[in-house]
Amino acid sequence: MGSEPDEYESLLEQSSAAQHMIAGACAGVMEHTLVYPVDCVKTRLQCLRPLEGARYRGLLDGLRTIVVTEGIGRTLRGVGAVVFGAGPAHALYFASYEQMKLACARRGFNDQIGYGLSAVGATVLHDSIMTPADAVKQRVQVYRSPYSNSLDCFRAVLRSEGLAALYRAYTTQLVMNIPFHVVHFNAYELAQDYVNSERHYAPSTHVISGAIAGACAAACTNPLDVCKTLLNTQEQCALQAAGRLRPVASIGSALRTVYRLEGFAGYFKGVQARVVFQMPGTAISWLVYETFKWYLSGESGRAAATATATAAAAGSQVNPLVIDNSCNM
Repeated sequence: MGSEPDEYESLLEQSSAAQHMIAGACAGVMEHTLVYPVDCVKTRLQCLRPLEGARYRGLLDGLRTIVVTEGIGRTLRGVGAVVFGAGPAHALYFASYEQMKLACARRGFNDQIGYGLSAVGATVLHDSIMTPADAVKQRVQVYRSPYSNSLDCFRAVLRSEGLAALYRAYTTQLVMNIPFHVVHFNAYELAQDYVNSERHYAPSTHVISGAIAGACAAACTNPLDVCKTLLNTQEQCALQAAGRLRPVASIGSALRTVYRLEGFAGYFKGVQARVVFQMPGTAISWLVYETFKWYLSGESGRAAATATATAAAAGSQVNPLVIDNSCNM
């Protein structure tokens, strides 16, 4: 990195939490909605005992089968829960990450330790909102879901199982997302060191770094994502096959159930779909976030003013030559 901090990066200290929250909310909604059909297939691929009609050979086969047999709209079921949850969750996520990262830097923490601690704090806040949204989303996504939409699912679960059912996967979500985001943020910052060491606003580098970070984090934490899916959906065929009379209520029981039914390979069900979902998702998220951060910080205006001034200066130097040439013709 250069000897002096880049102005775009140093503006973070003057940026308000509200700016980070707006940028984070926009990034979160874009990340989750633009590749949502892939997430739908991932949920179904992770089912341990899928029903006839929902047994797919892979991501592309799953997408094609759902569109042909159920219609393209089926791939978007549950998106309302994600939009409702992702906005505030990511607003807290990015704002708290940036503020904690600055706090760690002021206290002299090593960069990687600071990124890791900031990611942990941001994840705790993020998951407190996204866990119930994910529970609703996945119950609506499964094949032959009894719910008509996200709101219907939310009301039915509250009425029949209580609020605790929506947080059944919270511990698993934290256990999964803390290492996910530690890997994610460190991989992103490391990639930025290589492709954007000066930390300028450079869209292509944010896309590349975000995609790499998302792929690494998704592959590492897929076993826990399989457990989260089981905890959220309480897949009845799987519970019956495992001889369970009660719901799976903890990460330990989820891990045992997955291993009993599918062996070690079961922990990597849907890993391809998860990586494919996370790569563009995190790339989009970082691009949108960095773009909004750049815009809200006022750098876009300064860049436009600089470009205008440069063009004006160039024009004032060229015009006399043009006049002279026209006189000599």
